[in-house]
Amino acid sequence: MTALSLREAGPPPPSGDGAPSPTSTTGQALNSPSALLASLTTRSRTPGTAALARTTAPASARDTTAGPNVPGTSSGRYAPDTPDAPGSRYVSTGTANTATDRPIRRKDRFRIGSITKSFTAVVVLQLAAERRLALDDTVEQHLPGVIRGHGNDGRDLTLRQLLTHTSGLFSYTDALGTHTTTFDRAYTPASLLRTALAHRPLFAPGTDWSYSNTNYTVLGMVIEKVTGRSYAEEAQRRILTPLRLTGTSFPGDSSRLPAPHGRAYSGTPASPKDVTAIEPSGAGAAGEVISTLDDLDRFYSALLTGELLPAAQLAEMRNTDASGGVYGMGLMRTELSCTTVWGHNGRIIGSYAETAATSDGRHVLTYRLNSDWSTDEKLKKALLESEFCRKSRK
Repeated sequence: MTALSLREAGPPPPSGDGAPSPTSTTGQALNSPSALLASLTTRSRTPGTAALARTTAPASARDTTAGPNVPGTSSGRYAPDTPDAPGSRYVSTGTANTATDRPIRRKDRFRIGSITKSFTAVVVLQLAAERRLALDDTVEQHLPGVIRGHGNDGRDLTLRQLLTHTSGLFSYTDALGTHTTTFDRAYTPASLLRTALAHRPLFAPGTDWSYSNTNYTVLGMVIEKVTGRSYAEEAQRRILTPLRLTGTSFPGDSSRLPAPHGRAYSGTPASPKDVTAIEPSGAGAAGEVISTLDDLDRFYSALLTGELLPAAQLAEMRNTDASGGVYGMGLMRTELSCTTVWGHNGRIIGSYAETAATSDGRHVLTYRLNSDWSTDEKLKKALLESEFCRKSRK
């Protein structure tokens, strides 16, 4: 079950639960995004996939060898508020519902998992730009006494380390699990943090890198302490409303997936389990968001073109030195054969999604699968190669 939205987006109109999984990709026999998308479905026996891509290119640069809705072309004209214009291409394979064989639709809502971290990071960086906090503040300055025990100490942790996953905090999902046992009950950020603090840190703050959902749970708590509003309320006010991301929402403890939507599946390809309705509070500021292909394309395009952050904060977000080149602040870096792309991936029960965009935000790809079992990492990397580098090889 997969959906792919290939969007070439412009200015204004992988393993685990979202951790980067750098892999090398050699030549693939499949050389178009649509063929690779279908292969993701075939090889993992998932009912469906979908993707959306857009580029900002002058009309004279349009690829005239295919119709405007054919995925795989990497040039086009971006027209704000006209998502079906040339340059916006959508393709899907398989089914959104194994019982009815309904196709995955472009406007379907789905859970985006750890892509949520990009939204949380933007709010923190906006607060830094407003000087309501500083990235080198300690956690203790904002949450006094909250991080203590088993060698964990908020006086030694900075917000920068939380954003870059260099805090050493144990990831609570490693204790709770990532499937039905985590999503069948309600949690609070404080209870998730207590789970993490029952474990010793993985390393001294700032001395290593390890992806941890606890980091972004704590950042959500910091946002609320600084603003008096939840991270979700701040993201709504600062990101969703200005960008008109009407398909994006923060479920909190609601198990409902807003319409329209297909189904979400977990388990195995041979024995899929419908997990569309889950209790998402175990994900919170690290992974709860629901969105659409179009909204994710629009968000990352706006982010990388400077709509959401001043230049200094965007540069901080894209600084990957602390991670050895793969992760900045809520933003993943992927090196392709022809360029560097930026975005994030996310895996949550019943869903996998990834967005990647060129550094200038003018070409964006989002794809999704409505299942959570493993897919071929090389194929996923090859999909990015095909979308962003295919024309450079001609």
